[in-house]
Amino acid sequence: MAFPPLYILRHGETEWNRAERLQGHLDSPLTQRGRSQAREQREILSELLPAADVTVMSSPSPRALRTAEIALPEHPITQDSRLLEIDLGDWAGRFLSEIRADYPEIAAATDPHLWKFTAPRGERLAQMAARCQSLLASLQGPTVLVTHGITSRVLRCLALGLPPEDLSTLPGGQGVVHVVEQGTARLLGAASDAD
Repeated sequence: MAFPPLYILRHGETEWNRAERLQGHLDSPLTQRGRSQAREQREILSELLPAADVTVMSSPSPRALRTAEIALPEHPITQDSRLLEIDLGDWAGRFLSEIRADYPEIAAATDPHLWKFTAPRGERLAQMAARCQSLLASLQGPTVLVTHGITSRVLRCLALGLPPEDLSTLPGGQGVVHVVEQGTARLLGAASDAD
């Protein structure tokens, strides 16, 4: 399936990102660095977006909405819950070090992201892939999507025709813009965070 041009942004750094505390559907405010990253995205998008109308959609999480407001101040923003981050169930709000201590198999995991889909009472990869596929299928033209780290990766996998299990093979980053069009992807900006 062909998709319109996509400009995918992860929210800027938050207090909990810095503390290695898992957010999921919970929220934490952007740091000063996070607000600066959103301004970097604004600079990239100002030179990148087509002259024609572009739809801007954001996760309803305050960290994503605030990033969208800074990065795209001239555009109306539509909130869509399909852009929410993974629901981490019982792990939401916990520190990464605590989870690694309680679940030794996670500390030994070779994939840095797939283990998040094993959280007790949390969202599974197939569930996230279904909601991301639904969102992608609904797009009508060039679209900026302001979302989260895991959600961004799953969206890009699907838009590129890759299985969602390959999410860790794609680059991450805050303060960058991922452009996906005509079956190819490119990263614009200096990735400031590998996740």
